[in-house]
Amino acid sequence: MENSKELKLLGFWVSPTVARVEWALGLKGVKDYVYVEEDVMYNKSPLLLQLNPVHKKVPVLVHNGKPIAESDVIVKYIDETWKNYPLLPQDPYEKARILSFAKFGDKLFYDSYTAMWSRGEEKEKLVKSTIEEFEKIEEEIKGRKFFGGESLGFLDIALGWISYWLPLWEEVGSIKIFDPIKFPGIASWVENFLSHPVINEKLPPKDRAVKYFQERHAILAAIKYG
Repeated sequence: MENSKELKLLGFWVSPTVARVEWALGLKGVKDYVYVEEDVMYNKSPLLLQLNPVHKKVPVLVHNGKPIAESDVIVKYIDETWKNYPLLPQDPYEKARILSFAKFGDKLFYDSYTAMWSRGEEKEKLVKSTIEEFEKIEEEIKGRKFFGGESLGFLDIALGWISYWLPLWEEVGSIKIFDPIKFPGIASWVENFLSHPVINEKLPPKDRAVKYFQERHAILAAIKYG
């Protein structure tokens, strides 16, 4: 296994994109790394700005002194560096298809988060369009335990926000996107996903997370709507 001793992760406790990296490392059995908590809202550290000068955000993985940014890029890097427990298939077409679907999932991620704090017609449009797009996710997972088959894979990690963060955003924003009756395949996947020990141990405390997103809801809405 690739040496993981000089491994550092800059993160933020409630970030689902940081959780992606922690999940990938956990599935690979990589536990020997330094976690650095960043105050990304109010006081980004000089280290973060130095390591990720373009995006200035977490997660950033530093491996043997080399920084890697963006969660999907980091997870792919982890998969290529630690060969045990492959997260992506070897077949080039299947790999490309999964990476493309993950990008689609990222759009729904940001639309769902925006729907949490937006208002009026914009909120309604985002909720409606996201519900419609969830049909594609339901079709993708249908008949399988995980998107990766019988074991967790890249797409499970990429869509992991649906399992835990989306319900928080729905609660804070008084919206409803995910209906377990309408999307039974996703509902079954959520149960399987959250029950996996690697996933479960890297989830933020719910009460604290709700409070955080309530604060973000107020701040972002005030900035846009006054």
